Amino acid sequence: MIHTSKAAPIALALCGSILCGSSLLAQTGKVDPAIPGYQKTSGVSGNLSSVGSDTLANLMTLWAEGFRKEYPNVKIQIEAKGSSTAPPALIAGASQIGPMSREMKTEEVNEFEKKYGYKPTQVKVAIDALAVYVNKDNPLEQLTLQQVDGIFSKGHACGGKALASWGQAGVNQGNYGGKPISLYGRNSASGTYGFFKEHALCKGDYKDTVKEQPGSASVVQGVTEDLYGMGYSGIGYKTSGVKTLKLAKTAGGPYYGTEAETVYSGKYPLSRFLYLYVNQAPGKPLDPMIREFVKYVLSAEGQQVVVKDGFLPLTAATDRQELAKLK
Repeated sequence: MIHTSKAAPIALALCGSILCGSSLLAQTGKVDPAIPGYQKTSGVSGNLSSVGSDTLANLMTLWAEGFRKEYPNVKIQIEAKGSSTAPPALIAGASQIGPMSREMKTEEVNEFEKKYGYKPTQVKVAIDALAVYVNKDNPLEQLTLQQVDGIFSKGHACGGKALASWGQAGVNQGNYGGKPISLYGRNSASGTYGFFKEHALCKGDYKDTVKEQPGSASVVQGVTEDLYGMGYSGIGYKTSGVKTLKLAKTAGGPYYGTEAETVYSGKYPLSRFLYLYVNQAPGKPLDPMIREFVKYVLSAEGQQVVVKDGFLPLTAATDRQELAKLK
């Protein structure tokens, strides 16, 4: 049984990051054949609880379905209300897995360590391109991060200027010119909200006009239904009703899209890892059910789920590094 409850400049180019060990196959978004298949073990049963990221909600559900085919006696409860709900649930023992679309903040790690005497274990499980979406019929193709900041933020901490209309953003075709840009985003519980704030808005505050949505799919749906809409969400939530914009770190480019190769290379400026956090005491093995679930996620089968859901799989080198954390 699987229960799902949903409320409504980064260059990752060092070893251990997105680029490390990337192969041509990985750059096409396919699972690296060097990632081994899952090997089933015995004695795995019980209840598994996950509390955290909405971005990972679909992934967690698909992983849970695959895991239960291996272990029918496992029951999995998934609650996906935002990354900020993961640390307190892990600390309280209300969940065994904390999916997050951002890294834990220092204060969150400190709170965990205050209770347990050690830090939580972070496991990278997938790669995301946090995309800026417009309606599929919008003629706009690209923006600089300064322009993104000028559109979404109040104070323009990235050094740009305020952009409120489509004409100011360079779109003057048809009826766009004088129309205000209708903004869609996530709420403050979201890791995507926090990541976008830090890396696209230079930690500045969002405009009050941003329509905060309870989930990633809601952002994309809003832009799909709004000809003058713009929003941000993970690449796994892209639909035929929207298109992603190419982004540049500075005026004059170069501009990069959300294609696998540009994300793996670190050229796309809003590339990020997606994570699972678990409570693993130093020198002690993880509970078998938790360990096997994470191993399944990091297996060829688990990474194929990542591809199926529209995100990018880990490279074999990164996958091996993450598996080593479970030993």
